Amino acid sequence: MKSLLLAATLFVALGLPVLAQDKAPMSPMAGMDHMAPTDSPASAAYAAANMKMHEDMAVAYTDDADIDFIRSMIPHHQGAVDMARIVLQHGADPEVKALAEGVIKAQEAEIAWMQAWLEKHAH
Repeated sequence: MKSLLLAATLFVALGLPVLAQDKAPMSPMAGMDHMAPTDSPASAAYAAANMKMHEDMAVAYTDDADIDFIRSMIPHHQGAVDMARIVLQHGADPEVKALAEGVIKAQEAEIAWMQAWLEKHAH
């Protein structure tokens, strides 16, 4: 009985502070430790590119699913281009560099298509 009472007391004593914590919604970027800068120039460049991409993807929504998708995808694709350029600068594996070159070519073509589409369809 004493051990049950002790366990209940500990649960309340240790659990209440957790329950009392601020219940504000977490940022979508919360807990993303890979975003922290490191000593590596490549890692720092990836962190900066990733941060810029996520900031640029935070578009004001228009209630038009097509336009909102395109406006969000342009910075998403640009982020892929930026990361591919980083691996071309800092990477060593020829296969990864070849993939990065293909990513740049494909994503830049899609960005150009999306920009042209937006010019025709954006209100």
